[in-house]
Amino acid sequence: MIYEKIAEKTLPKLAVLIDPDKQSVDNLMTLIKLAVRCKTDFFFVGGSLLLENRFEETITTIKQQCSIPIIIFPGNNYQVSKQADAILFLSLISGRNAEFLIGQQVVAAPLIKEAGLEVIPTGYMLIYGGRISTTSYMTQTIPLPNDKPDIAAATALAGEMLGMKTIYLEAGSGAENCVSASIIKAVKQTIRIPLIVGGGIRSGEQAEEIAKAGADVIVVGNVLEKEPELLMEISLGVHGTNKINE
Repeated sequence: MIYEKIAEKTLPKLAVLIDPDKQSVDNLMTLIKLAVRCKTDFFFVGGSLLLENRFEETITTIKQQCSIPIIIFPGNNYQVSKQADAILFLSLISGRNAEFLIGQQVVAAPLIKEAGLEVIPTGYMLIYGGRISTTSYMTQTIPLPNDKPDIAAATALAGEMLGMKTIYLEAGSGAENCVSASIIKAVKQTIRIPLIVGGGIRSGEQAEEIAKAGADVIVVGNVLEKEPELLMEISLGVHGTNKINE
């Protein structure tokens, strides 16, 4: 079970986010090799806009090249593939747009059931990262302030009480700022379920700070599209030297 791996009370875990529209075949192959070398724990695959129709091809390529689990991080209800290992069943609990709280999920549910995917109910929370993110624009929702940990903690707690099995704090692709340590600490101290954090991470130092603040899974994606070699530095920030040298 993929969820059991996420929930393990061990070192923080690293997930590499792949947007199929933004990865050429050569870049993807390079990133897969680096991910294996860096002992990456998960691949997340998905994007807000998929114009090139390379979603299935991307998952197939990853499957052929390595055994790292693939979790779909869907940008819409059509991003479903039976080749993946699991899917984050996202509900945008930080917003008030019913389409992304339950509407898209109703359409996707039969497709996910047919695909036989492991479903991980996830309370998805947008945190302001210094600019309007693609997700915020596409969902027509306002992100939570990055300096209001009490609001974030209460929202995450509500998600847990509604039955979510993970909380995902997202600053947005290419965000100017990561989710603040104060937000992460407040949420982690409030909930008992795993905490995923992504968006705006560009260095090992930032990744380490997020891990120390309490994130169980740290997600990095946008920066690797241009500088895939940064994955080693970020992995060291998440895992430390112990896992890399295993």
